[in-house]
Amino acid sequence: MKQAIFTILLFSVIGFVSCKKNQVDIDIKQYDEQQIQDYIKTNGLTGMQRDLTGGDTSGIYYKIILPGSGQFEYKDTLSSVYTIKTFDGLFNSLDTTVNHYQGFVGHIQSSGMPLGLQLIVKNVLKKGGSVRILIPSRLAYGIKGSGSGSSSVTNARIAGNQCLDYYIHSIVDQKAYDDKLLADYLAAKSLTGYQKTTSGIYYKVLTAGSGTMPITNDNVVYLYYTGLLLNGTIFDAYNIAGTGTNFDVPNVIPGLQEMLKKFTTGTTVSTFIPSRLAYARSATGAIPANSNIQFDFSIVSAQ
Repeated sequence: MKQAIFTILLFSVIGFVSCKKNQVDIDIKQYDEQQIQDYIKTNGLTGMQRDLTGGDTSGIYYKIILPGSGQFEYKDTLSSVYTIKTFDGLFNSLDTTVNHYQGFVGHIQSSGMPLGLQLIVKNVLKKGGSVRILIPSRLAYGIKGSGSGSSSVTNARIAGNQCLDYYIHSIVDQKAYDDKLLADYLAAKSLTGYQKTTSGIYYKVLTAGSGTMPITNDNVVYLYYTGLLLNGTIFDAYNIAGTGTNFDVPNVIPGLQEMLKKFTTGTTVSTFIPSRLAYARSATGAIPANSNIQFDFSIVSAQ
């Protein structure tokens, strides 16, 4: 009886070992490479190059969209817009009105962005250039993923072991970028009747003013207003019926100062203000760094 049991156990072990020998286990590098190759094929991507920096160890693929010039160092400041989506399609953040990065190249990962992105900015992206990047999961957010909530809900979080499809554009000449962005935006939205100041502000008078005294830095103005990002998000507003809310003219953003001094009380104006005359490189509340904004206001009174 004991011999029979031993024989059964022996054959069981041999069978288990045989099964293990036929099983093919892949490591995370092989898994990522397989996912990237499948993604390239499924989406018909062409011109993707494998990153060969450091002896072909990263597993990142990229395609240069706009060449640019001059390499980034970790100590350099990067001003950029970007998009990101996961290979599974459950996370898509494609709004460059919101997706801005302003900071040191060496701080990209510590700012909550992928190490793979930081590596490509340092080794491939040129100043003023654009690049598309396929980042393996191990250089993205690894097995834990990123964010909170359920990864099965679109845009709730990035699931674990997800490779990423990034696009990033480096901005060197902020004025040129602002001017093109605003001109393209007005054309895309078919917004007409706007004039452009020499400083780069677009404005349209909706209601002519009734006042006679020009507004200066010495005035306190009372306004109704609405401030919006170019994706339509309202970041601030005051439209409660009454006397409006007050501001000291020297304390408002430069673009609004310029506009207020151009008009008198009773004027209602729609404006598009370039980032350099708005909040510039400082992220402020819901306003990302380097944001062009729409700011519509009515001048109720000035004291």
